[in-house]
Amino acid sequence: MNILVIAAHPDDEILGCGGTIARLVKEGNTVYTLILGEGITSRDEKRDRHKNEEEIKKLRSHIKAANKIIGVKDVFVFDFPDNRFDTVALLDMVKIVETIKKRVYPDIIFTHHHGDLNIDHQITFQAVMTAFRPIRGEKAKDIYSFEVPSSTEWNGPFPSAYFMPNYFVDISKTLKLKIKALKEYKSEIREFPHPRSIKALETIAKYRGIQVGSEAVEAFEAVRIIR
Repeated sequence: MNILVIAAHPDDEILGCGGTIARLVKEGNTVYTLILGEGITSRDEKRDRHKNEEEIKKLRSHIKAANKIIGVKDVFVFDFPDNRFDTVALLDMVKIVETIKKRVYPDIIFTHHHGDLNIDHQITFQAVMTAFRPIRGEKAKDIYSFEVPSSTEWNGPFPSAYFMPNYFVDISKTLKLKIKALKEYKSEIREFPHPRSIKALETIAKYRGIQVGSEAVEAFEAVRIIR
C-alpha cells in the first residue's frame, strides 16, 4: 500500500507517527511524507525568509535525513509561512495536497488532529479533509490523526479539541528508530520535562502502551475508515 503522511512542520511527522512509519515500511508498504510549512521563521518578530535562508537549507537536509532513517521513499517540502497558515488561502494549500495526492496515489493518510493548539496543524487537517473528500474514485480509504506533543495536549479542555485515540500501533520494535530520526532535528529537541524531549517521547510511547497492554505505542484517532 501507499501511505502519505501530511504534516505542517518539519519534525511533526516523526513526533506524530515516526514509529508507525518505520513499522509500515518494514511490513512492505511505501511511505511518502508531505511537509507544508517552511519552519523556523515564526521565531522572529517578523517573517524574514531571506534572513533565515541558510537555516531553512539546513532544516531541509535534516528533513531528508530523518525520513531516510525511518524508511520514507520520498519527501515533499513546501514553504507556507511558519505558524502563519491562517494568512494563506486554504484553497492554495488544498491544491498542493491534491498535487502530491496525484503523484503518490495513497491508500492511507496520517495527519494532524483537528483540535491541536497550533493553528498550522488545524489548517493542515482542514486541507487534508478537503483534498480527500470521500467521492467516487477516491483511493484513500483510511485517514488517521496523530498527536504532536506540545500541541495536541496544550489546547483548552473542550470536547471539540480533545484527542481521543481509538487506533493504536505497537512500535516496540521501531521506537529506537523514531528517536534516532528525531535527533536529526537538533533545533527542535528540548530538555525534559518538555513534551518534545527524548525522555518525554519515550514516556508517552510507554503510557500509550500501558493503555493497550503493549510496551510502546503510538496512538491515533481514526477520522474515516471506508470498507
